[in-house]
Amino acid sequence: MTDEASDRLRERLVAWVGKSLSTTGPVEAPDEVNLPMIRHWVDAFEDRNPVYLDDAAAARTRFGGIVAPPAMLQTWTFPRPRIDGIAERGGAPDEIPADHPIAMLDEAGYVGTLATNSELTFERYLRPGDRLVSDIVLESISPLKKTSLGRGYFVTWTMKYTDQRGECVGRQMFRIFKFDPSTIDPAVFAGGA
Repeated sequence: MTDEASDRLRERLVAWVGKSLSTTGPVEAPDEVNLPMIRHWVDAFEDRNPVYLDDAAAARTRFGGIVAPPAMLQTWTFPRPRIDGIAERGGAPDEIPADHPIAMLDEAGYVGTLATNSELTFERYLRPGDRLVSDIVLESISPLKKTSLGRGYFVTWTMKYTDQRGECVGRQMFRIFKFDPSTIDPAVFAGGA
């Protein structure tokens, strides 16, 4: 892609900054915060903190009852994936409209995706019965960058999580690098650079 074409692409992408990336608006969690999912999580991570599953022990803590592990924040609002065609969509749970920033990058040849970092902020612990809603907003698109993975753009979005009362319970910043695999410098991966 020429620098001029890259600049035009970036202009189209930057137009999305500050806008929702969800095609359907804020996403309501399919289920309330619940003990079976908390149990699956703590078992998977071998986290035996009694505040997550033991009513009596949790009641004696500053929480006064069971709470969910804070790192579960995003799991409550994960979209249910449509399995048919998921590989062709690059793992996306559903179709992405052609005018969506990620689809525009894919169409322009930036089909490689590398998650670079994420930051979570927690306003309060979640309790069984809480029902979350998340809204995802595009925060920024970098200028075209040249890295050892090739040329591409850093794409950053933020997710805000609110409870059934509309109160913010947490946020997540997530950044990926969308790159053109045809621009990878082979010497870098052959140990030559």
